[in-house]
Amino acid sequence: MRDHIPPGLPPDPFADDPQDPASALDSLDPGQPLDPHERMAIEEDLQDLAVYEALLSHRGVRGLVVLCEDCQRDHFHDWDMLRANLVQLLTDGTVRPHEPAFDPNPEAYVTWDYCRGYADGVMSDVSPQNRGIYRSWLQGGS
Repeated sequence: MRDHIPPGLPPDPFADDPQDPASALDSLDPGQPLDPHERMAIEEDLQDLAVYEALLSHRGVRGLVVLCEDCQRDHFHDWDMLRANLVQLLTDGTVRPHEPAFDPNPEAYVTWDYCRGYADGVMSDVSPQNRGIYRSWLQGGS
């Protein structure tokens, strides 16, 4: 393989292939290291993502929909791909190109704002003294 692939991404199907079409990406500038505020924001997004997935995946929500600023179209991202993208940002300051979801069901994806509101609603039903414990449990803690 040409480089380390963060957890959550599939293996490189062109590993060790001299005709690897991704070799054109080698000429792109490497990512810039994140400043401490950017790093903290990404780490918080990863924590929030774990909570949102725990709250919503069993309800049939597959991930998030994000309006792309470049093409002005909705992009549908599954939980695992979002996590891998955020981890890669932390690792090397870039996000690899990826394939869009194939024929996604838009009703199975929600926005970050929806997730925040849903999580806030759930947390409002949890007593203040138990919120930290509940949030830790949602993030996979014990």
